[in-house]
Amino acid sequence: MTMIFKTLALFIATAAIAVGGEWGTDWEAAKAQAKKENKPIFINFTGTDWCGWCIKLEKEVFSKKAFKDYAKENLVLMEVDFPRKKKLPADVVAQNKKLDKEYKIEGYPTLYLLDAEGKKLSEDVGYREGGPEAYVKHLKELLAKAKTDA
Repeated sequence: MTMIFKTLALFIATAAIAVGGEWGTDWEAAKAQAKKENKPIFINFTGTDWCGWCIKLEKEVFSKKAFKDYAKENLVLMEVDFPRKKKLPADVVAQNKKLDKEYKIEGYPTLYLLDAEGKKLSEDVGYREGGPEAYVKHLKELLAKAKTDA
């Protein structure tokens, strides 16, 4: 019975894609969704179970209704996690290491707005004070700037 639960948990973890304002973990699925829905990818390089600023950002912004509502309509959310306590599937670990190297991540949290091909539309968004409303306002400003720069 335990093996069934472990297999199910592994399936859920590897099949995770961003749905309805939730964070996905599959890079190829995130790019496909962004292309299909014509939305930017908001990629979050994080340490969900140890990084203080990452945890603060989750509690103050990402878990709040104002952010979730905006994200559901306007973004594809992609989480690239580097946990210390929880174990991720080997394919997710390999994918995350590749993305970390590709985007030259130097610290956590690091967050970018990307197009459907993975090209940066913004510099690191990072942690910002002011709660979800201020964070959403900043994301809107970055996306507007990206459109005028294109």
